[in-house]
Amino acid sequence: MPRPSILRLAALTLALAAAPALAGTVTVVTSFPKELTQAYKSAFEKANPEIKLEVLNKNTVQGIAYVRELPAGQRPDIFWASAPDAFEVLAGMKLLDNVAALANRSAPAKVGSYPINNPEGLYLGQALAGYGLMWNTRYMAANKLPAPRQWADLTKPAYFGHVAMSAPSRSGTTHLTVETMLQGEGWEKGWTQLLQIAGNCAAITERSFGVPDGVNNGQFGVGLVIDFFGLAGKYSGFPVEFAYPDVTAIVPANIALVAGGKNADEAKKFIAFSVSSEGQALLLDPKISRLPILPPDQMGGKVPAGYPNPFEIAKRAKVKFDSDLSESRYNVVSSMFDQTITFRLKELQAAAKAIHAAEAALAKKPNAKAAEQVKQARDLAFSPVVGEGLAGNKEFLALFTANKKDAKVNKEVTGLEDRWNSQARDHYERARGLAEQALALAK
Repeated sequence: MPRPSILRLAALTLALAAAPALAGTVTVVTSFPKELTQAYKSAFEKANPEIKLEVLNKNTVQGIAYVRELPAGQRPDIFWASAPDAFEVLAGMKLLDNVAALANRSAPAKVGSYPINNPEGLYLGQALAGYGLMWNTRYMAANKLPAPRQWADLTKPAYFGHVAMSAPSRSGTTHLTVETMLQGEGWEKGWTQLLQIAGNCAAITERSFGVPDGVNNGQFGVGLVIDFFGLAGKYSGFPVEFAYPDVTAIVPANIALVAGGKNADEAKKFIAFSVSSEGQALLLDPKISRLPILPPDQMGGKVPAGYPNPFEIAKRAKVKFDSDLSESRYNVVSSMFDQTITFRLKELQAAAKAIHAAEAALAKKPNAKAAEQVKQARDLAFSPVVGEGLAGNKEFLALFTANKKDAKVNKEVTGLEDRWNSQARDHYERARGLAEQALALAK
């Protein structure tokens, strides 16, 4: 009678012979949450048992750096993220291969005026996304706050300490939200509005996920988010609502084949799956709640009642998003936000609080001198450190896209950032002082 060890060895040999041979491992770099990536991994591996999907979660900026720094043959196979400007960056570095043949031919060519797939075929739209406001209905009721509908609502004194957002340097989706505001309002007005909203923020979270998590659990009242964060909270049963402001845009979240990856053929199968009808249906899972690239009437009745129709939203959206413009100033916008908001939030909050208090007092007891001081305080606190002229200067923008390993470039950029940081601190402290003087006059 054979020994047990021999029996086990024979059984293992038979099992291996019966199992399909693994064709390879597809490595995916993505900024998307686990709820989404796990759903796609499970469905794809079930349909393709010979292929394993490895998911590397990195924010968009980290993901670009990861792809760029690896040599051909060692790179991940797929880049999957929300920010179209990030794909333009990779395309400009010749790090993407053509995937036009994998596109879903049933998808419209455009959403609004924006192409769903890259015209050169270097990346495909895999879902659609817009930017807006999510809020916790219980929190708002408890604090007697009205539901916000426009970005400008969040500049009002009533929202002080009740708002949260992330930083564009840490989140590709936040970068898109910020850039949408800047493109919709214009550089100067957009930054003024952004600084006022940031002054009302309770926190600038370390990751974009921190905003919806905080709104879902009632830590924050309102969050500036990409739509799927708000919709996922709502359709998963949290007491939250979501709205698209007039100044918004609908653009594709994309998927691309990285040039120099290890398993291109298997990776193409996943890309094709992600844009197929089966892959698109996964977007409607309540925990994911993304907008498909296929119109609702092509989703086989699977779209929930009241679910946003991105093609209708795109028709009325006021922003025609320019990804080339966004790409050209990507690093400048991120750096300005960090130096004047992320790293100086306490000083900005203090200035905003003092201005709100002075304006409330002046509403009851007008005073010309105090009103002038408040105006000066607003100009100091809520004006961008870089004006529109410089923001459109190609040489200035090129400095922030140059290689920071170059000592001269690094020194120049660091010098500018230090100056912005110091200027922001000085302006916020002076603004707070002026507002406090105005409050004393108005008492």
